[in-house]
Amino acid sequence: MQQIILITGASSGFGALSARALAHAGHIVYASMRDIAGRNAPQVDSLKDYAWHHSVDLRAIELDVQSEASAEAAVAQIIAEQGRLDIVVHNAGHMSYGPAEAFLPEQFSQLFDINVLGTQRVNRAALPYLREQRKGLVLWVCSSSTRGGTPPYLAPYFAAKAAMDAVAVSYAAELSRWGIESSILVPGAFTKGTNHFLHSGKPADSERELAYTQTGPTAGLEDEALKGLAACEPEDADVADVAAALVDIVNAPYGKRPFRVHVDPSDDGAEVVNAVADRIRKEFLQRIGLGDLLTPRQ
Repeated sequence: MQQIILITGASSGFGALSARALAHAGHIVYASMRDIAGRNAPQVDSLKDYAWHHSVDLRAIELDVQSEASAEAAVAQIIAEQGRLDIVVHNAGHMSYGPAEAFLPEQFSQLFDINVLGTQRVNRAALPYLREQRKGLVLWVCSSSTRGGTPPYLAPYFAAKAAMDAVAVSYAAELSRWGIESSILVPGAFTKGTNHFLHSGKPADSERELAYTQTGPTAGLEDEALKGLAACEPEDADVADVAAALVDIVNAPYGKRPFRVHVDPSDDGAEVVNAVADRIRKEFLQRIGLGDLLTPRQ
Protein backbone atom coordinates (compact mmCIF):
# COMPACT_ATOMS: atom_id res chain seq x y z
CA MET A 1 0.00 0.00 0.00
CA GLN A 2 1.33 3.43 -0.95
CA GLN A 3 2.32 5.46 2.11
CA ILE A 4 2.71 9.21 2.59
CA ILE A 5 6.11 9.56 4.26
CA LEU A 6 7.97 12.44 5.85
CA ILE A 7 11.68 11.87 6.44
CA THR A 8 13.85 14.43 8.22
CA GLY A 9 17.47 15.23 7.44
CA ALA A 10 17.23 13.99 3.87
CA SER A 11 19.82 16.24 2.24
CA SER A 12 22.57 13.62 2.49
CA GLY A 13 23.68 10.36 4.08
CA PHE A 14 21.15 7.83 5.35
CA GLY A 15 18.33 10.31 4.81
CA ALA A 16 18.99 10.92 1.12
CA LEU A 17 19.53 7.23 0.41
CA SER A 18 16.41 6.22 2.33
CA ALA A 19 14.22 8.85 0.67
CA ARG A 20 15.18 7.57 -2.76
CA ALA A 21 14.75 3.93 -1.75
CA LEU A 22 11.29 4.61 -0.30
CA ALA A 23 10.25 6.43 -3.47
CA HIS A 24 11.46 3.47 -5.57
CA ALA A 25 9.28 1.25 -3.38
CA GLY A 26 6.25 3.19 -4.64
CA HIS A 27 5.64 5.59 -1.78
CA ILE A 28 5.10 9.36 -1.84
CA VAL A 29 8.13 10.70 -0.04
CA TYR A 30 8.66 14.17 1.38
CA ALA A 31 12.41 14.54 1.81
CA SER A 32 12.85 17.35 4.28
CA MET A 33 15.89 19.53 4.82
CA ARG A 34 16.84 23.03 5.86
CA ASP A 35 17.23 26.03 3.58
CA ILE A 36 15.98 24.41 0.38
CA ALA A 37 16.21 27.72 -1.50
CA GLY A 38 19.75 28.44 -0.30
CA ARG A 39 22.45 26.14 1.01
CA ASN A 40 20.61 22.95 0.10
CA ALA A 41 19.34 24.15 -3.29
CA PRO A 42 21.80 21.84 -5.12
CA GLN A 43 20.47 18.87 -3.14
CA VAL A 44 16.92 19.86 -4.06
CA ASP A 45 17.86 20.05 -7.75
CA SER A 46 19.52 16.64 -7.52
CA LEU A 47 16.42 15.21 -5.86
CA LYS A 48 14.13 16.63 -8.54
CA ASP A 49 16.36 15.25 -11.31
CA TYR A 50 16.39 11.86 -9.63
CA ALA A 51 12.61 11.82 -9.29
CA TRP A 52 12.15 12.77 -12.95
CA HIS A 53 14.67 10.27 -14.35
CA HIS A 54 13.32 7.39 -12.23
CA SER A 55 9.62 8.33 -12.41
CA VAL A 56 9.18 8.28 -8.65
CA ASP A 57 7.22 10.59 -6.33
CA LEU A 58 10.01 12.24 -4.35
CA ARG A 59 9.51 15.81 -3.14
CA ALA A 60 11.76 18.21 -1.26
CA ILE A 61 10.20 20.11 1.61
CA GLU A 62 11.55 22.77 3.95
CA LEU A 63 11.90 21.57 7.53
CA ASP A 64 14.36 22.70 10.17
CA VAL A 65 14.04 20.38 13.16
CA GLN A 66 15.34 23.17 15.39
CA SER A 67 12.24 25.26 14.61
CA GLU A 68 8.77 24.40 15.88
CA ALA A 69 7.19 26.71 13.32
CA SER A 70 9.12 25.03 10.52
CA ALA A 71 8.01 21.56 11.61
CA GLU A 72 4.38 22.64 11.84
CA ALA A 73 4.50 24.30 8.42
CA ALA A 74 6.00 21.22 6.77
CA VAL A 75 3.40 18.88 8.23
CA ALA A 76 0.58 21.29 7.35
CA GLN A 77 1.81 21.40 3.75
CA ILE A 78 1.79 17.60 3.50
CA ILE A 79 -1.71 17.37 4.95
CA ALA A 80 -2.92 20.08 2.57
CA GLU A 81 -1.48 18.26 -0.44
CA GLN A 82 -2.23 14.65 0.50
CA GLY A 83 -4.99 14.75 3.07
CA ARG A 84 -3.03 12.47 5.38
CA LEU A 85 0.39 11.54 6.70
CA ASP A 86 1.16 7.87 7.31
CA ILE A 87 4.79 7.65 8.38
CA VAL A 88 7.28 9.93 10.12
CA VAL A 89 10.96 8.98 9.85
CA HIS A 90 13.20 10.66 12.42
CA ASN A 91 16.54 10.68 10.65
CA ALA A 92 17.91 14.22 11.14
CA GLY A 93 21.01 14.28 13.29
CA HIS A 94 24.50 15.63 13.69
CA MET A 95 27.73 14.08 14.91
CA SER A 96 30.62 15.58 16.87
CA TYR A 97 34.13 14.24 17.38
CA GLY A 98 36.68 15.26 19.96
CA PRO A 99 37.55 15.07 23.67
CA ALA A 100 34.43 15.47 25.79
CA GLU A 101 35.98 18.06 28.11
CA ALA A 102 36.84 20.35 25.18
CA PHE A 103 33.21 20.76 24.14
CA LEU A 104 31.41 23.72 25.66
CA PRO A 105 28.15 22.93 27.47
CA GLU A 106 26.41 24.97 24.80
CA GLN A 107 27.75 22.55 22.18
CA PHE A 108 26.28 19.62 24.06
CA SER A 109 23.01 21.52 24.21
CA GLN A 110 23.00 22.21 20.48
CA LEU A 111 23.62 18.56 19.67
CA PHE A 112 20.76 17.51 21.92
CA ASP A 113 18.58 20.15 20.28
CA ILE A 114 19.14 18.62 16.85
CA ASN A 115 19.15 14.92 17.72
CA VAL A 116 16.56 14.82 20.51
CA LEU A 117 14.44 17.97 20.74
CA GLY A 118 14.13 18.00 16.96
CA THR A 119 12.20 14.73 17.11
CA GLN A 120 9.89 16.23 19.72
CA ARG A 121 9.13 19.25 17.53
CA VAL A 122 8.29 17.03 14.57
CA ASN A 123 6.21 14.68 16.72
CA ARG A 124 4.17 17.52 18.17
CA ALA A 125 3.45 18.71 14.63
CA ALA A 126 2.66 15.29 13.14
CA LEU A 127 1.17 13.11 15.85
CA PRO A 128 -2.20 14.89 16.18
CA TYR A 129 -2.91 13.82 12.58
CA LEU A 130 -1.69 10.24 13.09
CA ARG A 131 -3.72 9.94 16.30
CA GLU A 132 -6.82 11.21 14.52
CA GLN A 133 -6.27 8.57 11.83
CA ARG A 134 -5.73 5.91 14.54
CA LYS A 135 -2.98 4.47 12.38
CA GLY A 136 0.57 5.25 11.39
CA LEU A 137 4.24 4.54 11.96
CA VAL A 138 6.96 6.51 13.73
CA LEU A 139 10.34 5.21 12.60
CA TRP A 140 13.42 6.31 14.53
CA VAL A 141 16.92 6.14 13.04
CA CYS A 142 19.05 5.75 16.16
CA SER A 143 22.59 4.39 16.52
CA SER A 144 24.43 1.33 17.77
CA SER A 145 26.51 3.78 19.84
CA THR A 146 23.77 3.90 22.47
CA ARG A 147 24.55 0.41 23.75
CA GLY A 148 27.35 -1.04 21.67
CA GLY A 149 31.07 -0.47 21.74
CA THR A 150 31.86 3.09 22.75
CA PRO A 151 35.14 4.37 21.32
CA PRO A 152 36.43 7.65 22.78
CA TYR A 153 35.83 11.18 21.54
CA LEU A 154 32.17 10.74 20.62
CA ALA A 155 30.60 11.55 23.99
CA PRO A 156 28.17 14.33 22.94
CA TYR A 157 26.90 12.29 20.00
CA PHE A 158 26.61 9.07 22.01
CA ALA A 159 24.72 10.89 24.77
CA ALA A 160 22.29 12.50 22.32
CA LYS A 161 21.60 9.25 20.48
CA ALA A 162 21.07 7.42 23.77
CA ALA A 163 18.53 10.07 24.77
CA MET A 164 16.81 9.77 21.40
CA ASP A 165 16.56 6.00 21.82
CA ALA A 166 15.04 6.42 25.28
CA VAL A 167 12.46 8.87 23.92
CA ALA A 168 11.62 6.43 21.11
CA VAL A 169 11.03 3.58 23.55
CA SER A 170 8.72 5.70 25.70
CA TYR A 171 6.75 6.96 22.71
CA ALA A 172 6.27 3.39 21.50
CA ALA A 173 4.19 2.51 24.56
CA GLU A 174 2.28 5.79 24.60
CA LEU A 175 1.24 5.60 20.94
CA SER A 176 0.28 1.95 20.64
CA ARG A 177 -3.31 2.33 21.87
CA TRP A 178 -3.77 5.06 19.26
CA GLY A 179 -2.98 2.45 16.59
CA ILE A 180 0.44 3.96 15.88
CA GLU A 181 3.39 1.61 15.47
CA SER A 182 6.98 2.39 16.42
CA SER A 183 10.15 0.94 14.95
CA ILE A 184 13.75 1.73 15.80
CA LEU A 185 16.41 1.29 13.11
CA VAL A 186 19.92 0.95 14.53
CA PRO A 187 22.77 1.57 12.06
CA GLY A 188 26.33 0.83 13.11
CA ALA A 189 29.35 3.07 12.60
CA PHE A 190 29.74 3.39 8.84
CA THR A 191 33.02 5.22 8.22
CA LYS A 192 32.53 5.17 4.45
CA GLY A 193 29.60 6.16 2.27
CA THR A 194 28.34 9.08 4.38
CA ASN A 195 29.74 12.43 5.43
CA HIS A 196 29.01 11.93 9.15
CA PHE A 197 32.64 11.92 10.23
CA LEU A 198 33.76 14.38 7.57
CA HIS A 199 31.22 17.01 8.66
CA SER A 200 31.25 16.22 12.37
CA GLY A 201 31.35 19.06 14.88
CA LYS A 202 34.58 19.91 16.68
CA PRO A 203 35.25 21.15 20.22
CA ALA A 204 35.17 24.92 20.66
CA ASP A 205 37.81 24.93 23.41
CA SER A 206 40.89 24.39 21.27
CA GLU A 207 43.28 24.72 24.22
CA ARG A 208 41.74 21.78 26.06
CA GLU A 209 41.43 19.83 22.82
CA LEU A 210 45.17 20.20 22.21
CA ALA A 211 45.90 19.07 25.77
CA TYR A 212 44.23 15.78 24.91
CA THR A 213 45.28 15.35 21.30
CA GLN A 214 48.80 16.81 21.15
CA THR A 215 50.63 17.04 24.44
CA GLY A 216 49.20 14.58 26.98
CA PRO A 217 49.14 10.80 27.35
CA THR A 218 46.19 10.64 24.92
CA ALA A 219 48.15 12.25 22.08
CA GLY A 220 47.30 10.37 18.91
CA LEU A 221 44.22 8.70 20.41
CA GLU A 222 41.96 10.55 17.99
CA ASP A 223 43.54 8.84 14.97
CA GLU A 224 43.83 5.51 16.78
CA ALA A 225 40.10 5.46 17.47
CA LEU A 226 39.16 6.30 13.89
CA LYS A 227 41.55 3.71 12.48
CA GLY A 228 40.20 1.13 14.89
CA LEU A 229 36.62 1.85 13.84
CA ALA A 230 37.53 1.64 10.17
CA ALA A 231 39.35 -1.65 10.72
CA CYS A 232 36.20 -3.21 12.22
CA GLU A 233 34.17 -2.34 9.16
CA PRO A 234 34.10 -5.08 6.48
CA GLU A 235 35.21 -4.12 3.00
CA ASP A 236 31.75 -4.89 1.63
CA ALA A 237 29.90 -2.73 4.19
CA ASP A 238 27.36 -0.67 2.26
CA VAL A 239 25.35 2.23 3.68
CA ALA A 240 22.64 1.38 1.16
CA ASP A 241 21.82 -1.57 3.41
CA VAL A 242 20.48 0.92 5.96
CA ALA A 243 18.07 2.36 3.41
CA ALA A 244 17.03 -1.14 2.34
CA ALA A 245 16.29 -2.09 5.96
CA LEU A 246 14.22 1.06 6.39
CA VAL A 247 12.17 0.19 3.31
CA ASP A 248 11.63 -3.33 4.64
CA ILE A 249 10.24 -1.90 7.90
CA VAL A 250 7.89 0.43 6.03
CA ASN A 251 6.71 -2.33 3.70
CA ALA A 252 6.06 -4.86 6.47
CA PRO A 253 2.37 -5.48 7.23
CA TYR A 254 0.72 -3.12 9.68
CA GLY A 255 0.85 -4.60 13.16
CA LYS A 256 3.80 -6.84 12.22
CA ARG A 257 6.58 -4.31 11.91
CA PRO A 258 9.65 -5.09 14.02
CA PHE A 259 10.31 -3.02 17.12
CA ARG A 260 14.06 -2.82 16.48
CA VAL A 261 16.28 -3.65 13.49
CA HIS A 262 20.09 -3.52 13.49
CA VAL A 263 22.29 -2.87 10.46
CA ASP A 264 25.79 -3.08 11.89
CA PRO A 265 28.46 -4.73 9.72
CA SER A 266 31.10 -3.96 12.38
CA ASP A 267 29.10 -5.88 14.99
CA ASP A 268 29.88 -3.61 17.94
CA GLY A 269 27.66 -5.55 20.36
CA ALA A 270 24.63 -3.27 20.39
CA GLU A 271 22.36 -6.00 19.06
CA VAL A 272 23.23 -8.23 22.02
CA VAL A 273 22.64 -5.52 24.63
CA ASN A 274 19.46 -4.24 22.98
CA ALA A 275 18.04 -7.76 22.85
CA VAL A 276 18.32 -7.96 26.63
CA ALA A 277 16.95 -4.44 27.20
CA ASP A 278 14.01 -4.98 24.84
CA ARG A 279 13.20 -8.34 26.41
CA ILE A 280 13.18 -6.79 29.89
CA ARG A 281 10.95 -3.97 28.63
CA LYS A 282 8.50 -6.50 27.19
CA GLU A 283 8.47 -8.64 30.32
CA PHE A 284 8.03 -5.66 32.64
CA LEU A 285 5.12 -4.20 30.68
CA GLN A 286 3.44 -7.59 30.82
CA ARG A 287 4.20 -7.86 34.53
CA ILE A 288 2.44 -4.58 35.33
CA GLY A 289 -0.57 -5.44 33.21
CA LEU A 290 0.31 -3.31 30.19
CA GLY A 291 1.26 -6.00 27.72
CA ASP A 292 -1.19 -4.60 25.18
CA LEU A 293 1.16 -1.61 24.75
CA LEU A 294 3.61 -3.86 22.91
CA THR A 295 1.48 -3.89 19.74
CA PRO A 296 -0.66 -1.23 18.06
CA ARG A 297 -4.37 -1.37 18.76
CA GLN A 298 -6.16 -2.16 15.51
